[in-house]
Amino acid sequence: MASDKPLPFVYQFGAGAVAGVSEILVMYPLDVVKTRVQLQTGKGVGDEGYNGMMDCFRKIIKNEGPSRLYRGITAPILMEAPKRATKFAANESWGNFYRNLFGIAKMDQKLSILTGASAGATEAFVVVPFELVKIRMQDRASAGKYTGIIDCVTKTIKAEGPLALYNGLESTLWRHILWNSGYFGCIHQAKALLPTADGKSQQIRNDLISGSIGGTVGTILNTPMDVVKSRIQNSPKIAGSIPKYNWAWPALSTVFREEGFGALYKGFVPKVLRLGPGGGILLVVFTGVMDFFRKMRNEA
Repeated sequence: MASDKPLPFVYQFGAGAVAGVSEILVMYPLDVVKTRVQLQTGKGVGDEGYNGMMDCFRKIIKNEGPSRLYRGITAPILMEAPKRATKFAANESWGNFYRNLFGIAKMDQKLSILTGASAGATEAFVVVPFELVKIRMQDRASAGKYTGIIDCVTKTIKAEGPLALYNGLESTLWRHILWNSGYFGCIHQAKALLPTADGKSQQIRNDLISGSIGGTVGTILNTPMDVVKSRIQNSPKIAGSIPKYNWAWPALSTVFREEGFGALYKGFVPKVLRLGPGGGILLVVFTGVMDFFRKMRNEA
């Protein structure tokens, strides 16, 4: 989110892709733990139940081996490039669109929230199939069901039809709208409150702090929808039956009614530990790559 003149879309897309892959390589094990905890209904009992983040980490490593913490990473790596690229490029594009639409020269917090929400909706359409494959690959119950990402896609389409890859689109839209509006809205406000950066190191500091705050707030806002999305996407479509978790808001009500408010924040600790610092990593890498592209274009 460099403050210089915006670069063409292809550069924004490339910088977002590099930022996304960097973040996922560092933070992916926390995503596996988050998904396992979210898919669990009721309290964890025995080796197949988890009582929290550390218990989940310990049992996965003990019972399934450390490599299981990276199971299903192919889907998110393939997803992170277009996902994060879309996030930042769409945010820049929507920002330009809204500034021209409302006749506003510079972004303010309200416009940052609106722009972030629009970017989140755009991003959601890109990521749904990848998210569905990732969720099913991460689920313990699917450990022997799929041999890999291609096998998961093939079996899902064969059993449920091609549209099954877009199961959970509605809940994914809500999840990304909430996270992106919180993320970009907080980045704008945090940067305004932080001391003006004087040099590269202070710019990195400000990006890391504001991005981490944005990632944390976005996670607080969207975790209930993330829980619901995981349940919906892990529920196979069976002809003649209605899935227990189908649409976002009714599913939210079902989880709350049957498991209590706390269940809507299952997996929050590993999620916020990933997406808090992860939001900072994203912003730092994105800004750094965009600055590199600017320097490269100026020298050409």
